[in-house]
Amino acid sequence: MDTPVSAQDKKSFIQWFLKNYQLKKRESVWILNYILNHNQLLRKVHFVRDVKFCPRGIVITSQCSSEVPFRFYKNHLVTTDAEKSFHDIRLNQDEDLYIQLNFSKSHQNSNYVSVLEENPFVPEDYFVTKKDKVLAKKLLEKTVFEYKKKTLQIEIDRALDELDQDKFLKLSKELNQLEYAYRNQPKLQKQ
Repeated sequence: MDTPVSAQDKKSFIQWFLKNYQLKKRESVWILNYILNHNQLLRKVHFVRDVKFCPRGIVITSQCSSEVPFRFYKNHLVTTDAEKSFHDIRLNQDEDLYIQLNFSKSHQNSNYVSVLEENPFVPEDYFVTKKDKVLAKKLLEKTVFEYKKKTLQIEIDRALDELDQDKFLKLSKELNQLEYAYRNQPKLQKQ
């Protein structure tokens, strides 16, 4: 689990962000300023990516990003009405609030990354598709096969150097079986 980000670090980050970025919706500035001035709420704020999976979250976008200007998510409902969002935030200060900020090169920004937390609501398979899993399994199988094949070839060469016919025949048989098994393994189905 990630180390929690302190309220002071979040506060410093929000101040920095508001100084350096112009937001697409002026109400977003109001919301961030409100959060900034309420320590109880600040402790419940979490900066994350992919806020759409969170039970209660906001997407705030700066002018330098092409993303949507503003979104508020609450229990799978979505609104672009910043005033409704503000009232929800004001009335539910004891609930966790997840914030996703969209601005130019946000993934490379050390200030943002320092307050960014792992989103606990993102589904496990969100970043990895079934096709990716199939390809990863194929790559792993090929890598293991190549390693075993190379190891057997080295041992076969050593048996030849030592003129050990029994060892040579045994290892050659293992190599043939390995190659046969790899060539004839069932093909992975794309799911």
